[in-house]
Amino acid sequence: MNKDFPRVLTLLRKEMGISQKKAAGELGISQALLSHYEKGIRECGLEFVVRAADFYGVSCDYLLGRSPDRTGVMLSVEDLPEPDAAGKDNKFRGSLLPTLNKKLMENSLNIVYDMLQCAGSRELTVVASDFLFLAVYTVFRGLYHANNKNPDGLFAINKSQFTQLTSAAMVLDKMQLFNILHGKSCPGVAPFKDAEKLTLSPEKIAQEYPLFSTSLTNLVKNVENTMEKQFSSFL
Repeated sequence: MNKDFPRVLTLLRKEMGISQKKAAGELGISQALLSHYEKGIRECGLEFVVRAADFYGVSCDYLLGRSPDRTGVMLSVEDLPEPDAAGKDNKFRGSLLPTLNKKLMENSLNIVYDMLQCAGSRELTVVASDFLFLAVYTVFRGLYHANNKNPDGLFAINKSQFTQLTSAAMVLDKMQLFNILHGKSCPGVAPFKDAEKLTLSPEKIAQEYPLFSTSLTNLVKNVENTMEKQFSSFL
């Protein structure tokens, strides 16, 4: 059995809000055996996987960690909803700030990913995306763990380790990103050799991205203002 199975099995039980004894009874096994399954001490058979998937209302692929979707769907580009798929009238509750910052982020990413498309470098796209994914993951996980009652089983990496690991991973991705862009070799990663594809200026950005350029320039200004305030004594 893979390493994800015990974690997901435990998470599903805790989400249902039932004890190990209750779940074991419903699944037709002893509590001791279920405890071994949840701790990864013993491996179960295919029959139990199917029974557990039916009991918790998920697919076997989800239970085994093969799909992040509970139905077992393997996502393609066509399966992903647009950011505003919930409707343009869908508003954040309370302050206007989350809505404003979300739009700044989305519009700026439109430009970033169009530039990555123009660059035509798979390695560059992968590293840049990994860095951005890590930023979203870090913020989401911080919000998730703000309530100690939320079950930890959603994540494979231990709560006490994730901040250090994400920080290290982001530093590594940033190093790889700039090494690729400056033509330096990285292990297993080809350097980017066609910088002419990324010829830009403020005027060109405004011309090529008339809908999004203002968002990007505001994002740049906001980030630099924040850094100047945080590190004013060093600048």
